[in-house]
Amino acid sequence: MDQKKLSSLKQYPVLLAFSLFFVGLFVFDLVTPDRAYSELENTTLTQKPTLSSVSATGLNNYFTSYTKYVKDQVFGRDQWISLQSVVETTLFQKEQSGGILLGKQHMMFPRTYGLVSSETRTLPKNTAALTSLCQRYPDKVNVMLVPAASAIYPENVPVNAPLLDEDKYLDSLSESVQAAGGRFVDVREVLSEHKDEYLYYRTDHHWTTLGAYYAYTQLCDALHLTSFDRDAHTAVTVDDFYGTHYSKARTWNAVPDTITYYELSNPLTVYNVTGAGQPTDGQTTGLYDTDKLSVYDKYAMFIHGNNGLSRIEGDGTGKILVIKDSFANSFVPYLTANYADIDIVDFRNYNYGLDQLIEDNDYDTILVLYSFDSFKSDPYLYRVGVAG
Repeated sequence: MDQKKLSSLKQYPVLLAFSLFFVGLFVFDLVTPDRAYSELENTTLTQKPTLSSVSATGLNNYFTSYTKYVKDQVFGRDQWISLQSVVETTLFQKEQSGGILLGKQHMMFPRTYGLVSSETRTLPKNTAALTSLCQRYPDKVNVMLVPAASAIYPENVPVNAPLLDEDKYLDSLSESVQAAGGRFVDVREVLSEHKDEYLYYRTDHHWTTLGAYYAYTQLCDALHLTSFDRDAHTAVTVDDFYGTHYSKARTWNAVPDTITYYELSNPLTVYNVTGAGQPTDGQTTGLYDTDKLSVYDKYAMFIHGNNGLSRIEGDGTGKILVIKDSFANSFVPYLTANYADIDIVDFRNYNYGLDQLIEDNDYDTILVLYSFDSFKSDPYLYRVGVAG
């Protein structure tokens, strides 16, 4: 480059700086290996696409996919997202980020203003399936639907943020369950009574092990069971847990959570499910997947995540079937104090009805444990109402 051109460029230092920056970013993109997964965002990242056909449609699909690929694989992606969060929450004083409301006490809440279109169809369908289960097994089905953190801590939600009124739906579901011959275990009061304690994670949508415990005591009261003795077991705490809300909001000043679990030696068997009824083939392991404690999604350590059908061998008597979403994962270890067999079904990975499984095992009781947020939107829960 001759002196005249160099001198001309020096007249535009900002342009020169930006040009060098983007050239450097391009070079780093070339030499940095692609990532398949972002632990920080808890999401799968787009991989480099291939051109399927040299046609208008093929080229359009290719360039659309390539744009997503560049966005996902840009060098320093995590740092850019964090910088955006700092600017939005500090400079512009935003009270939400990534669809997450940023509340007081460093609590994060999902932005749920009302039922979305699909939920207006799914909620009645799941309610009908639940009442069908209660009718088929009268006096045996217990239903526990967990309120969102915003329902227990409304004072920590940003001012004037319109949130779904869960109470009216839970009241209606309580009436439907009881009318169908089931028992509704309402945990709203006990959670509200202990709201000054650590009941919900700040950065995640789940309740804590302590929140799950207080709900568990409500079940014990309803079924006249002796509660799990926390003082008789060693509690283990794990720090630096950043949950699902943080993965979306990515706020710079988030306060990490602490996961607590109790040391238990009870074995857990994850079954290979190939049909309705009780399978015999499975893999037996411990109650917790402690390897998950070294990754971002630490909550997945409880009962090895969301398997289709698994069984915990407890220290009590009788059998219980737990039909659940992930809120039950930190809850079911307490049931080891009460039952000999704790069978756990998660319909996300279980594709059959329950009647044959229930007949094969002759359960003493059945527990349906979901968060209300999941209950109103779960597209698989209808199977609980399917005979067979």
